[in-house]
Amino acid sequence: MRQNETRRNNLAISDNTQATSDEMRSPAVKDSQQPVAAGSQRTNKWAVLAIVAIGVFMATLDSSIVNISLPTIARYFGVPLSGPVEWVIIAYLVVTASVLLTAGRLADMLGRKPIWVTGLLIFITGSAICGAAPSLAILIAARGLQGLGGALIMAISPAMLTSAFPAHERGRALGINAVFVALGVSTGPTLGGIITTNLSWRWIFYVNVPIGIIGIVASLLILKEPLHRGKGQFDPLGALLLAIGLATLTLGLSFGQEWGWSSPLLISLLVVSAIAFVALYLVEKRVANPVINLSLLHNRVFLSANLSLILSFLALFAVSFMLPFYLEELHGFSTEQAGLLLTPLPLTIAIFAPVSGALADRFGTRWLAAGGLALACFGLVLISQLNAHSSVWDIIWRLMVTGLGQAMFQSPNNSALLGSAPKGQQGSASGFLATGRVVGQSLSVALAGAIFSSLGGAAAGAALASRHNLPAAQVSALQQTFVSSFHATFIVCAAIAGIGIFASLVRGKERA
Repeated sequence: MRQNETRRNNLAISDNTQATSDEMRSPAVKDSQQPVAAGSQRTNKWAVLAIVAIGVFMATLDSSIVNISLPTIARYFGVPLSGPVEWVIIAYLVVTASVLLTAGRLADMLGRKPIWVTGLLIFITGSAICGAAPSLAILIAARGLQGLGGALIMAISPAMLTSAFPAHERGRALGINAVFVALGVSTGPTLGGIITTNLSWRWIFYVNVPIGIIGIVASLLILKEPLHRGKGQFDPLGALLLAIGLATLTLGLSFGQEWGWSSPLLISLLVVSAIAFVALYLVEKRVANPVINLSLLHNRVFLSANLSLILSFLALFAVSFMLPFYLEELHGFSTEQAGLLLTPLPLTIAIFAPVSGALADRFGTRWLAAGGLALACFGLVLISQLNAHSSVWDIIWRLMVTGLGQAMFQSPNNSALLGSAPKGQQGSASGFLATGRVVGQSLSVALAGAIFSSLGGAAAGAALASRHNLPAAQVSALQQTFVSSFHATFIVCAAIAGIGIFASLVRGKERA
């Protein structure tokens, strides 16, 4: 049950330590695609950055703040931690994953401002209902509503910054925005613990309401983009098939380890997902305005950046997923101590993301992205060498190396991804980026969990959690099994990151 708790807490769209990195994106230097009106943009660009920071801070704070309070919520409603209460996390994840691409397409059709404001409104409405929920079922439904609002926020925030800043400043602006994202993730567990202890778990949701209202008012007063009318038609069948495919895939990956990878329910979900994606491809080929603009994938830079993005999250999200097991079960740290020891990763990203974004603006993205992912790959190898006797400093500096590599990779890579998309398709490009992140995270949890469990690490960790009842020789044997499984898991992740390095390099040279 403890493993299920930690797995759910680290899978959340809390989107999580790695989710923070999603906002550290800076578009490639292609000024010709997006002309900037100098006077107006100099007046408004930092205001746009501040508005986007409010939205992404709220979304990242909410995810991490909920995780720490999940045991309290389970006790309040009188349910086990490994039962229905898991859906407080899963409902948000599944809904968000299923509508990210559709949200990006709607932003291209209607404009970013109306989608952004709608996302904020839905998110704070869901938060208010969560806080007042009289039953667990209503809380789970309201979390799904929050997930819808969060998807609208996360899917278009990069496109908003891409449009607000000229190419030579976007990387720096997006890097600064990463600081607010890291603050949301880093302060969430501490703030959640304080609020839950001194007030009530309900206030971890109510805290979003005033923040969201400030964001809505500022958006209505400052953002000037008009509503687009008649700019293409919506594809409801494609959106439905896309939602079914992504929702069933995410749900299956989330529960795969718990249900068993050969369980009929899991196989049924994956089959439904595959059928939905095949049907989606056939439908999208026949409609004039598809919900997924597959023509973007014909661009070599866009395709390469997406592949390296998914591979990077597939490799690196395992750190946020696996380290709590290592810290709590092998070292015996408390949940709060483990959360504190994980903060060097997002804080390092926050410090160096602005630098990485500025360098991408000046020197291009290809070699920065590849070099950053290579450093992160090396960091994964370093983490794999941790054992039961590693000191706190050993853990911290390895996480800092990995975080530095992530900061160097993600801003330039997302810069290339967004910069390679035409101006009128920035929303769709942002949707691809956000969806790639969620899919990569879900696959990472499934892969790392499967490797670790198959080698006996999960069972060893569960036994070590009650080590005070075990003889010293047995504890030593269990520690060895845990460490060897931990080592193999991160070596596989490092190999996946190595493939991502190659994907970054094959994008070719960028146009200035």
